[in-house]
Amino acid sequence: MSEINKNITPPVIEIGILGWLRKNLFSTWYNTILTLIGLYFIYLIIPPLLSWIFFDATFSGTTREDCTSSGACWVFIKQNMKLIIYGLYPSDELWRINIAYFLLTVSIIYLLIPNLKYKGIVGVFLLFVFPIICIFLFSGGLGLENVETRLWGGLFLTLVIAGVGIVLSLPIGIMLALGRRSKLPVVSLLSTIFIEIWRGVPLITVLFMASNMFPLFMPEGVNFDKLIRALIGVMFFSAAYLAEVVRGGLQAMPKGQYEASQAAGLTYWKMMALIILPQSLKVVIPAIIGSFIALFKDTTLVLIIGLFDFLGIIQFVGTNPDWLGFSHEGYVFAAAIFWVFCFGMSRYSQRLEKKLDTGH
Repeated sequence: MSEINKNITPPVIEIGILGWLRKNLFSTWYNTILTLIGLYFIYLIIPPLLSWIFFDATFSGTTREDCTSSGACWVFIKQNMKLIIYGLYPSDELWRINIAYFLLTVSIIYLLIPNLKYKGIVGVFLLFVFPIICIFLFSGGLGLENVETRLWGGLFLTLVIAGVGIVLSLPIGIMLALGRRSKLPVVSLLSTIFIEIWRGVPLITVLFMASNMFPLFMPEGVNFDKLIRALIGVMFFSAAYLAEVVRGGLQAMPKGQYEASQAAGLTYWKMMALIILPQSLKVVIPAIIGSFIALFKDTTLVLIIGLFDFLGIIQFVGTNPDWLGFSHEGYVFAAAIFWVFCFGMSRYSQRLEKKLDTGH
């Protein structure tokens, strides 16, 4: 009987591609109708979009007169690439940004390759040494020419704001989450007030207040750079949301974990650092990465205070009389770049979840 069962194979329509299509797209009559409607809309949208982006597009040339086809004019992006990537940063000093890009890219690739040694050292370099190097490279000092932050812009500025916000907001958010759950009434109250105030105000209002209202409360002659004020606002805003995400992970921990840690004689901070936080942060990895993705996209709001980030600089070059009418290409290019970064973070999140998965 067992030999007969081994020779029996499922029908072709139940396995492989046909089986997947039957199960997911044509399982019932209404699913079949929805699938056909979806395919019809894809037929209406995708071919014209591909023609505009690739097949009928213009890729070579130097002026708008070279764009004679009905497709996209990517010459617009090509001719303004320096502004889009670096903003108004001096051309002679672009090597400083490129060095930072190189160090960041090599470090990230090294961390993503499995089974390599000394990843902890590379991680420490990225978190502590690399930011210090970037401060001197970007701003100047140690023999380098000073470059004012008003000249920073484009994708470079977007990465600076997002990077600072992501790196600093997570530890602040963790401390706020621990503070809100603290048994000390004053600490809990102050943490709760901080979180609720920052979460209850739109980021665009935070940036406006940081740029225009904050200097009014400072002593005469004391002022902070506009970019620094924006970074502080973005950092605290993101930290407030991350605090609630982390607090959710802390509350998801079984009570037995706390009791076992205390029974082992661990102090509060050792219990949190060695037992509770590693488990709770693992549970909320998707939510943390989601907050990082939202922060990365929210960097576009700094345009309201006169900082020309990636999207802002694309809008700026679109107002050039020599390139009027080509804003669609700019927005499509911006959407593609944002998607690449956000998708990369999403994929890394999934990889991290699988790596840390322990079966529950």
